[in-house]
Amino acid sequence: MSRIGKLPVAVPSGVDVAIDGALVTVKGPKGTLSHTVAAPISIEKADGVLDVKRPDDDRISKSLHGLTRTLVNNMVVGVTDGYEKKLEIVGVGYRVLSKGPTQLEFQLGYSHPIIFDAPEGITFAVESPTKLGVQGIDKQLVGEVAAKIRKLRKPEPYKGKGVRYAGEQIRRKVGKAGK
Repeated sequence: MSRIGKLPVAVPSGVDVAIDGALVTVKGPKGTLSHTVAAPISIEKADGVLDVKRPDDDRISKSLHGLTRTLVNNMVVGVTDGYEKKLEIVGVGYRVLSKGPTQLEFQLGYSHPIIFDAPEGITFAVESPTKLGVQGIDKQLVGEVAAKIRKLRKPEPYKGKGVRYAGEQIRRKVGKAGK
């Protein structure tokens, strides 16, 4: 039984939801997002809330029920508040420079600087040379861009140097034992 799927999605004022068959479009102050709902699931719009319904208790229907509700809720939250992932850079000489709101330049111990361009809908906020934020309205895209930045120099287990998520704990290994 999907407990998450049964919860209604609250639609705040200033957010417009349009349901056209399987296509759900959410329009808010920060932008517009759309999602095509998978086959057996349907979405009904009531007074200020969205209800996600499933026709039967088949395995596929149950698995898509909570997923669809969460995706629609993420769209509503995205167009009202937006999403942000924070990253930290650890290492001597490792830093990030802002080349505008959609371009970053990284110095990560390689022989050359790395220029990283943001896809459409993503902006960067550089707080200091070792702290940055990835912002946008699409939760999946924000997480994907943050993962790509982390992939430029993953945190290594011996000294912990590299790009990591804010608050991420790195499992440290002991180095070579001295004689």
